[in-house]
Amino acid sequence: MNEVRNQVINVNSKAKRFARILSAMGGLAAASALSAQTVPDDQTPDAGLDLPKNLQIFGKVDPNVRRPTAIVNNSVITGTDVDHRLAMVASLNQMQIAPDERQQLKLQILRTLIDETLEIQQAKAKDIVVSQGEIDQSYDRIAHRFNKTPEEFDAYLREIGSAPASLKRQIEGEIAWSRLLQSQVEPFVNVGDAEVNAILDRLKASKGTEEYHLKEIYLPSDDRSEQQIVATMKEITEKLKQGVPFENLARTYSEATTSVRGGDLDWVRSEMLPASMVNAVQSMQVGQIAGPVEVPGGFSLLYLVDKRQVLTADPRDAVLSLRQMTLTFPAGTSEAAGKAKAQELATASSKLQGCGAVPAVAQKIGAEVVDNDAVRIRDLPPQLQDIMMKLKVGEATPPFGSMDQGVRVLVLCGRDDPKGGTLPSPDKVQAQLEQERVNLRAQRMLRDLRRDAIIEYR
Repeated sequence: MNEVRNQVINVNSKAKRFARILSAMGGLAAASALSAQTVPDDQTPDAGLDLPKNLQIFGKVDPNVRRPTAIVNNSVITGTDVDHRLAMVASLNQMQIAPDERQQLKLQILRTLIDETLEIQQAKAKDIVVSQGEIDQSYDRIAHRFNKTPEEFDAYLREIGSAPASLKRQIEGEIAWSRLLQSQVEPFVNVGDAEVNAILDRLKASKGTEEYHLKEIYLPSDDRSEQQIVATMKEITEKLKQGVPFENLARTYSEATTSVRGGDLDWVRSEMLPASMVNAVQSMQVGQIAGPVEVPGGFSLLYLVDKRQVLTADPRDAVLSLRQMTLTFPAGTSEAAGKAKAQELATASSKLQGCGAVPAVAQKIGAEVVDNDAVRIRDLPPQLQDIMMKLKVGEATPPFGSMDQGVRVLVLCGRDDPKGGTLPSPDKVQAQLEQERVNLRAQRMLRDLRRDAIIEYR
């Protein structure tokens, strides 16, 4: 366990630069506690297996050396399939893959494709079929999300070394698995009124305590050694430092059911988390990553999206009415000229006498004006949150931005302060409990499918 070390990295500036927020099962205390434990001489740490105390390995075997081709219950996954998915993942996640990382990432992709194949096979075994029309509709929506027609998106995927079929296969897997859970799991998940009322009672008793919005990247320690998992986690951490969004990496690497949601665990309280995870989270600041951390069954990276107090009004939940002035710079504008214009914007905004004066000031200095009457302080970048909480109505922030994206100021026109926190509705609590149980059963179902599968590596 000595190799397991906690790393806390502030990724706010990188994430904001790419205009996205970067994803939780884990904890540090368990690693420390386990490393301090000793095993008596007459016991073997065999996880409940009947293993000899002094075992000898016969032969030379490395179960983690896999070629990127496999047959899963007679369904073939080719090396081309792996390469196409890898190219798509790398491009969409803006990843630069070093040569020494490529093989490890191929193994991750191969595991994902195996799970995807098992999910599709199990859905078909239960007479669940995803039509080509449904797959194409989802594909078209993704293309439009990238401001491309389906035909343009086809060409883009081929250009990056992938193929439309790779993405469509992923779409088929997600739809098939979702429908399988809807038909085979969700109808058998029941949450009683007593359970819901108990949750609400605990919420009342927890008023004022902290809760956390977390995201996760989870890797189980199944057939992989601790050193391999920790090395993979460190590679993921390096990609986070480079600005790759957390949710993209969670979808690529995480083997928890939350991976399809970008690793999002939503809001959780300390009593809902393992003790080891609580210790990790309590030492983190919003926007930080912690890990690799050990949890039952594996390791995780944790991302603290936000934190708040249960049923307590938070000033960051205030809703603001804002006017934004933006200065954009033509191509070729020198840095000195840009700084001069930014200073002009700062001087003009510091002399504002209320939001009514903004249009005239903006016209004078050549700035654009945009109004927004429903901005929560919590939804602003952390650097701006502290500034906005201190502003009075009619005052403006200092200029912020860049030469290529423009320089802006925000003028506070009004503020609706939050009221005291209210209990969630019983229906919402019931829905959340049901979803948690569905996710747990889905994880167990996939585990059983892996265990029963016949997989031949080529």
